[in-house]
Amino acid sequence: MKTVKKTCILPDSKKHVFKRLLKLKTLQYIAYPYATFTPVDRTDNMSWEVGSTSRFKFRLFGIIPFGTHTIHVIRFELDDGIYTHEENEHVPIWNHEIILEELPVNRCRYTDKVDIDAGWKTIFIWMWANCFYAHRQRKWIKLLNHRTI
Repeated sequence: MKTVKKTCILPDSKKHVFKRLLKLKTLQYIAYPYATFTPVDRTDNMSWEVGSTSRFKFRLFGIIPFGTHTIHVIRFELDDGIYTHEENEHVPIWNHEIILEELPVNRCRYTDKVDIDAGWKTIFIWMWANCFYAHRQRKWIKLLNHRTI
């Protein structure tokens, strides 16, 4: 198992960032073009709630099919953060924690921590994930600075 940990300072409050995390469109925006997530069930009412499970058609760089990505929500609260157990056919363990810490002047510290286990593929998935989470955090900053979505 390998761990990716990336932290950045976001130009918005913890509360507003958390509200954005509730929206599937936010995930789709910050992941693109490294990855695309299309709901398998094509529901517009999808929500991230403790105990919920969501399935997505996952594509690397928006074009390479990479199976069905399943997200099991373990924790999803403003004060306690977000923790999910995720998996797909190629990566059986992708446990993702998002930690939000309030900072002065309408900012927050945002941390992605991901434990990955994909057998012999782990090192390659870990290298991609390091780039992916750095990209996601850059997109978060762009989103919050420009209110893109």
